[in-house]
Amino acid sequence: MLCHEIVLGPRLRAIAALVPEGCRCLADIGADHGYIPVSLLLEGRVGRAVAADIGAPPLDHARRTARVYGVTENLDFRLGDGLSVLEPGEADVIVIAGMGGDAITEILAAAPWSRAGPLLLLQPMSKAEVLRSWLPLNGYAALHEELVQDKGVLYPILSVRGGEMPPAGDAQAWGGFLLERDPLYGLYITDRLLRLRRAAAGLERARDPSMAEKRKKLLDVIAQLEERKGEWERAGAAGH
Repeated sequence: MLCHEIVLGPRLRAIAALVPEGCRCLADIGADHGYIPVSLLLEGRVGRAVAADIGAPPLDHARRTARVYGVTENLDFRLGDGLSVLEPGEADVIVIAGMGGDAITEILAAAPWSRAGPLLLLQPMSKAEVLRSWLPLNGYAALHEELVQDKGVLYPILSVRGGEMPPAGDAQAWGGFLLERDPLYGLYITDRLLRLRRAAAGLERARDPSMAEKRKKLLDVIAQLEERKGEWERAGAAGH
């Protein structure tokens, strides 16, 4: 029995919503159960899709999802590492979600052709600051960023293309691109500060000079983020 509707959780739904109408081919890298491409095929918002994963079991899950929803005809399944499963220019939208920001940078670094055309929807589960720092230094520009809350956790989602943008300072790397108008921004920047303070506190008694230097760097980032938060709060107060 085929199903005709798939219900996405908030995180996956927010990513899918950023796929533009008329997408010729969507590639979901690290597809896991394949919910995003299956959902978009059911809605008729993409012409075809590629579900790729480095592991065979997740790809089998995606195949089962596609069979249940009857979209196997327009969905290719590819086992492989990162963007190596794609030909340059094959997909006009590429989703890389559900992994750390450092892993996303490694995937993009291994496929420099990704700077030439496709819209990249990137959703780091951790180390978003690594990804934000890396993008402008390697020929990518953030067009849009938004936050989504899922099961009590805040996740950033970035829309990116090849292009130029100024390097990200520490406050931007940790606090986000273009997020000041996001309704969840206050919660996000407060969460970032909490994590940074905990990390700095953990290094307070460190005797290793390298750890002391790391703590000093964290304290500097905290100061920059606090200043940015204050500016945002003052701008909000002035707006009212």
